Amino acid sequence: MEILVCIKQVPGSSKIDVDPLTGVLKRDGVDSKMNPYDLFALETALRLKEQKNATVKVISMGPPQAKEVIKEAFMMGVDAGALVSDRKFAGADVLATSYTISQGIRQLGNFDLILCGKQTTDGDTAQVGPEMAEYLGIPHIANVLKILELKETSIIVEMDMANTSEVAEVQFPCLLTVEKDIYQPRLPSYKKKLSTKDRAIKIISFQDFEDNDENRYGLSGSPTQVERIFPPALNMDRETWSGTSAQLSSQIANKLKQLKFV
Repeated sequence: MEILVCIKQVPGSSKIDVDPLTGVLKRDGVDSKMNPYDLFALETALRLKEQKNATVKVISMGPPQAKEVIKEAFMMGVDAGALVSDRKFAGADVLATSYTISQGIRQLGNFDLILCGKQTTDGDTAQVGPEMAEYLGIPHIANVLKILELKETSIIVEMDMANTSEVAEVQFPCLLTVEKDIYQPRLPSYKKKLSTKDRAIKIISFQDFEDNDENRYGLSGSPTQVERIFPPALNMDRETWSGTSAQLSSQIANKLKQLKFV
């Protein structure tokens, strides 16, 4: 069984800069980490690997520094990884990103199962996974809560439908986006770090793609543009109160009303 997990490097802090002209995040030189939601997809893949003796690979899209999250995936037990990286991909919206990664996946071969985290912490759209599946022409299920059964040619899952849950069976090849807490992600292994430190990471660039139409990638291939984006404001205001329990209770209630929390 061949499993592919899509992972992403995201800013590790709210202290980031935004390009005023394009509205995209400046990622170069920013402290980064693996997207937390992708850890749940990785753990799902590694557990399926243990059940079926599967091969697990990862793919990421980003600048050269994004290789760090692939190395982290190696430390967790992933077998191989690839980075889709090219200046032509910069500034992509969800549609262009989905198409770019789908082209990268085609360069890696055929997979029975593709897993994605629910969403990313920098975009929060939760659209890339399903859109990739559409470009790849495979069925997909989003918001997967549990893996109920793994068969030879299909997988049965429970998915979150907001007010209810639903059980569905989908044939391979397919794509799933998993919810957080589907499994508890494991920690990276120091032994695996040492054993995989020289493992090669495949770099896939624009020239490697079957489709070399530049209008499908980056800003040129993005039908949507960010109107406004800004880092969250930091509020360090503090107040210290003293008094009886009755006085403090009254002060807290008044403050909550003043802030329009109640």
